[in-house]
Amino acid sequence: MASGSSSLRVQEVVDDERPHVLAVDDSLVDRKLIERLLTSSACKVTTAENGQRALEFLGLDGGQNRNNSMSRVNLIITDYCMPGMSGYELLKKVKESSNLREIPVIVVSSENVPTRIKK
Repeated sequence: MASGSSSLRVQEVVDDERPHVLAVDDSLVDRKLIERLLTSSACKVTTAENGQRALEFLGLDGGQNRNNSMSRVNLIITDYCMPGMSGYELLKKVKESSNLREIPVIVVSSENVPTRIKK
């Protein structure tokens, strides 16, 4: 039994060394696609279906910070157009946080309206 415990600890260390990506998209298909691609590239992936859920995970929802060092995020990929909170609004909230502003954020979109693209 002791050897099982030590191998678990080794696995936890390996998991902690993988880049941790938070993927935020209101489309389940897009979230699963991002998760599958990044997991196959040796990333740890957490998904959120909207900006509010992402803020909760990051500890920016006004409650207690639930994002401890074990779940530190190295990159956020977010859809631009989501109901409730856009990816741009999520980006602004992350960059306003002194604890999280250094996390790179990639905003993606399949938008095809030139005025929205320019914004």
